Amino acid sequence: MELNLVGSEMTVNVSDAVFGIKFNESLIHQAVTAYLANGRSGTRAQKTRSEVRGGGSKPWRQKGTGRARAGTIRSPLWRGGGVTFAAKPTDHSQKINKKMSRTALRCVLSELVRQERLLIVEELSIESAKTKLLVSILETFNLDQVLIVVEKEERNLALAARNLYKVDVQESKSVNLVSLIKSEKVLMTTAALKSIEARLV
Repeated sequence: MELNLVGSEMTVNVSDAVFGIKFNESLIHQAVTAYLANGRSGTRAQKTRSEVRGGGSKPWRQKGTGRARAGTIRSPLWRGGGVTFAAKPTDHSQKINKKMSRTALRCVLSELVRQERLLIVEELSIESAKTKLLVSILETFNLDQVLIVVEKEERNLALAARNLYKVDVQESKSVNLVSLIKSEKVLMTTAALKSIEARLV
């Protein structure tokens, strides 16, 4: 399979096993759900009546005061009391097999190629960390909302894209499903392309 380089007549050969497989919607859904669930912290915590400080003695005697009976000032009915069904730290992580996650990534990359949302360039770098330099490059490709994927960290590129709301820069080793799916276009260098292909073959 051959992919065209943007702004050039050159092409790059890629594997059909990575960029030409059938779209599996149920697998993509499972992989995305697991990815988002694994990103949840689940650290919320509240105290039950037994965990709230104080309330050791009975506020007033059981009978004769005319008020409702009370055994502790830390009852959930009282201000400052415990929570009836207190939230506790929860592990939301979901396990997904490595083979499944790789196949899901192949499906997304293949769909990006079919929808012509994957653009390949020979290389992408800027001389200094200036946002206007990056904007001018993206304008030549007629791009607005884009995910830029490079093989190794490009500090100038990352700093230049930091002020652009719809532009993100990722290394090939850390690219993920959600970023690929939500991006309108994906601009990838040939080095990053080959790095991802080698990982997924």
